[in-house]
Amino acid sequence: MAFMDDTAAAGSDNAIERAERIREAMPKNGLFAGKSWRISPDPFPIDRKTVKQLEQMGPMLWKFQQASDLIYRRSRKGSLPSWISDYLDRGKPQWLLDAALQTDVIEDTPSVIRPDLILTEDGFAITELDSVPGGIGLTAWLGENYAAVNPDADIIGGTDGMLRGFESIFESDKVDIAISEESADYRSEMEWLADKLNGDFAVKAAENLEFSDEREVYRFFELFDLPNLSGIEKLAASNTKVTPPFKPWLEEKMWAALLRMRPLRDTWRMGVRDANFHRLLDLFPWSWVVDPAELPHHAVLPKLEIQSFAELKDFSKTERELVLKVSGFSELAWGSRSVTIGQDSSQSEWGEAVDNAISSFETSPFVLQEFHRGKIVHHTWHNPESGKIETMEARVRLCPYYFAEVGKRGKSVKLGGILATICPSDKKILHGMSDAILVPCAVVD
Repeated sequence: MAFMDDTAAAGSDNAIERAERIREAMPKNGLFAGKSWRISPDPFPIDRKTVKQLEQMGPMLWKFQQASDLIYRRSRKGSLPSWISDYLDRGKPQWLLDAALQTDVIEDTPSVIRPDLILTEDGFAITELDSVPGGIGLTAWLGENYAAVNPDADIIGGTDGMLRGFESIFESDKVDIAISEESADYRSEMEWLADKLNGDFAVKAAENLEFSDEREVYRFFELFDLPNLSGIEKLAASNTKVTPPFKPWLEEKMWAALLRMRPLRDTWRMGVRDANFHRLLDLFPWSWVVDPAELPHHAVLPKLEIQSFAELKDFSKTERELVLKVSGFSELAWGSRSVTIGQDSSQSEWGEAVDNAISSFETSPFVLQEFHRGKIVHHTWHNPESGKIETMEARVRLCPYYFAEVGKRGKSVKLGGILATICPSDKKILHGMSDAILVPCAVVD
């Protein structure tokens, strides 16, 4: 027993040392403005079978985005019903929609694909597919430093998978990373990233960006922010290569709802292949566009079994395993700003959220989504106040970063790394917070 105690103590000391080395390696300017998180000595473990599933998920989600883009464009041209593009165009300026359909970007889709995956008892649930994701620099930094302090760990993506993945999405080695003031929290991580990349990568303010055809642009700002960015309208209409493209319809959460709409079933099957279609249905929670249009007397909303979204207000707490959130093109559409969780709200709060979602349909449509609770896990972290390694009961959001690599034979999609956000188990919304643990993921047998 004494031997076991000594070994445990040695292991604890080693874990403390690893955590302190991670903390000391933090860049002088930090990685997120004013943000902190709990430091763990260890990456988050994922078994090989699950890693294989995650690797296969990237090409499938890229196909999903390509199919989504084609469905929208066909709707605009009239070969698919107009209600599709009508949903996706709401609240958006006409010049942006027209510029996005110019011929030289007509088939472009985002080159960085990041789903938000809730780790559940049954696998994964995709709560969102982010086309302008934060955390690229952070995940690269975590991969590099956790590999350094855990030399035996098989970090997914290795020490530089995120760096090489980000480089691979560009045709040129001259790239401006345009960050708006709205996205300024992420400036430090992207400056760290730019310094680590091969080639001429520069972080610039999107508000006064001077662009040219000689340099590509990585767009690190949401399209709802365009009124604050002078000159970006000219960039959207120029020949400068921009990724992600100026396609606001691809930044909508309602695609999860459109995936389940019966009139589009055969179109989806053709666009993503039948096996992928059923896999996507398993991954995306049931979702609905909160459309206040009156239904025929003999019809109900699928699975909800109600005729009007207003009836949601009468749902009991046990029936409200649901989430309301803005679909996109809004300052409230990121960072969980518009999210209302039914079970976490009082009856009156839920009723107000439902009324707001219904009344916002004309300008900022909302999405209703099934709430999937994350499975309970346990992960260690270093508490600087006690000086000890502690274990947190938690739920996990995984963010794999996929990069559409430019090659001679077209694009191939590869996994660059995975960020795990490990939140206390009593938190309903799983995102970066001061009492969460942020770590890269590693393969375990």
